[in-house]
Amino acid sequence: GGTRVPKSSLRIEAYGTVDELNSYVGLLRDQDIAEKHKERLLETQDRLFTMGSLLAVDENGTKMELPGLFESDVETIENWIDDMESGLEPMKSFVLPGGHPSVSHTHIARCVCRRAERISVNLSLQAEVDPLLLRYLNRLSDYLFV
Repeated sequence: GGTRVPKSSLRIEAYGTVDELNSYVGLLRDQDIAEKHKERLLETQDRLFTMGSLLAVDENGTKMELPGLFESDVETIENWIDDMESGLEPMKSFVLPGGHPSVSHTHIARCVCRRAERISVNLSLQAEVDPLLLRYLNRLSDYLFV
């Protein structure tokens, strides 16, 4: 166990929202999508699990050795975005969410990701948050948009 904090703690809100995002990414992975995307989503879930662990640790630290995030994790998502954008026409208008269950689930995951990013940025104003975590969430929401 760690330090006791109220359920309304910004730290709990941050890692709880990342956990919610991880659940939505799991729902996406359960859709009828290409195996390549399922593998990417599984890797994403692993990174999100790491983020939840990192966000749960307060200023008192932990005795446990936690996995880390790396610049290569962010680069991987950027490569995935480039891969998907290479087969798309440039956007000329806003995109309305919906049209297919997989698309709708992806839009929800993107919105939860944006919320996780906002909460984590807010937490970073009060406590130390790994900047790579913030960058990863930012790039992940773009990935989920593409």
